[in-house]
Amino acid sequence: MPLSPFALLDGWFAPAPRPARVRWMAGVTYAHRGLHGAGVPENSPAAFGAAIARGFGIECDVQRTSDGQAVVFHDWELDRLTGESGPVIDRSLSQLSAIALSGGSDTIPGLHKVLGQVAGRVPLLIEIKSRADVRIVPLCLAVRRVLEGYQGPVAVMSFDPRVSRWFGKYSPHIVRGLVMTEDARPTLARRLRLRWALWTARPEFLAYDIRDLPSRFAAAQRRRGLPVLTWTVRSDEHLERATLHADAPIAEGAVLS
Repeated sequence: MPLSPFALLDGWFAPAPRPARVRWMAGVTYAHRGLHGAGVPENSPAAFGAAIARGFGIECDVQRTSDGQAVVFHDWELDRLTGESGPVIDRSLSQLSAIALSGGSDTIPGLHKVLGQVAGRVPLLIEIKSRADVRIVPLCLAVRRVLEGYQGPVAVMSFDPRVSRWFGKYSPHIVRGLVMTEDARPTLARRLRLRWALWTARPEFLAYDIRDLPSRFAAAQRRRGLPVLTWTVRSDEHLERATLHADAPIAEGAVLS
C-alpha cells in the first residue's frame, strides 16, 4: 500500500529514532510526579523513593530558577504546593530548596538531587515546563548541565516543540519527546497544528493525552517507530486503553496501588 503524503512528510521532517535508543521506554509504568498520596507530596524525594521501591519509572516536572538552575516543581506559582506564594522563577535554587512541600516533610528538590536519588535504578522522564513567555534556551541549558554524565535511562519531553528540537540539535545524545493533546475532536486546523508541532519538535517519542486515545495520529506515529506513552492514567479503564493503544502508561492514584 503506498504511503500517504502525510506519512512521507512525517518521515522526512520527523524521522523515527533507532529502535535501540528508545526500546527501554516501553513496558514500564511511570509514576506521575512520583508515587505520591496522603503524606507524600507530588514531585518530592519521598514520592520518588516510593516509586523506586515499587520498581516504577518516574515522571517529574522541571523549571528554571532565578539563578539559572533546574528545580523539580510542577506549578508556575508556589501557592498550591507550599506555604509560600509567588512565581517559582523569582526564587533561587537555594531559596526553593529551603521551602517545605505541603503535606510532607520534604523540601523542593533540585534536579541534581533527584538524579542522585534515582541513580539509574528506574527510567526517568523529565517534563520541561514551558510557555510562550518563557525563554527555552536557559531552561534547556540548565537541564543539560545537570544531565551531563548521568548514566541511567532518561528522557526529556515538553508540550513546547521548541524544547525537543533544541535537544535534538544541541544535545542529541539525550532522548527527547513531545507531549501532546488533541483538545477535543480534531478539526482540520487542529490536525495541521499537530503535524506542525511534530515537524518542529522532531521528537523520538510522544507522550499522549489518554483522553485522546485511540488516535489515528498517535497510531500512525507509533507504527513508524515512535514509542507512544500516555498520561495521566488514573483508572482501570484508562489502563486498559493505554494497554491497547500505547507503549507505556504515566499513571497515578489507585492504578498504582
